Amino acid sequence: MPLETLELQTRETPLFSVIVLHGLGSSGDDLAPVCQAMDLSPVLARGGLRFVLPNAPVIPVTINSGMRMPAWYDIRHGDLRQREDADGLRQSQALIEELIEREEQEHGIPPHRVVLMGFSQGCAMTLLTGLRYSRRLAGLVGLSGYLPLLESTEAERHPANASTPIFLAHGDEDPVVLPARALASLAELQRLNYPVQWQTYPMGHEVSREEIDALQQWLSKLLLQTD
Repeated sequence: MPLETLELQTRETPLFSVIVLHGLGSSGDDLAPVCQAMDLSPVLARGGLRFVLPNAPVIPVTINSGMRMPAWYDIRHGDLRQREDADGLRQSQALIEELIEREEQEHGIPPHRVVLMGFSQGCAMTLLTGLRYSRRLAGLVGLSGYLPLLESTEAERHPANASTPIFLAHGDEDPVVLPARALASLAELQRLNYPVQWQTYPMGHEVSREEIDALQQWLSKLLLQTD
């Protein structure tokens, strides 16, 4: 079943899409204010863009006593590298790839004009999907998250996105996705020679105004350079 989406569009025929993936127990609506807070006027002047904010499937989540909630995959252990839900991750990967393809089929926006962006679990899905996707994407944005299935990334990554720009940001005081987990992800991406811009902020598991300002600058520059 296709994912339900909230869609924010600046023109009738926009040039770019940003697919924004929410965190555990959240929804696309929750990240709409982040999208609306970014000043992307240079991009809008060039041709406009769409924000596509899907809602994850509702599934039982082990770490939350099996309660059903929107989640891209199950969390089975407090240590995010323990007992990863590989099947759930790959199922959501397929759903997100369908979203990317739908942008081209229904809106005429090819993958090289699509940015994947996510917060927390959404960041994990952005990195998992983006590094493995078989066509070039414009860029990847990961906020307060990590790289899942880290040990299999090198073997499973696709050369189409070997040089795709990546923006990663994290809170120094994050109690949910510990900074050490994010730094391990960063180290692996750098080892594999991905072009990563890394930012840290004095905050917890959240999005800050300073972070949004840095992201909007990175995103504007990226999309203005995209054919």
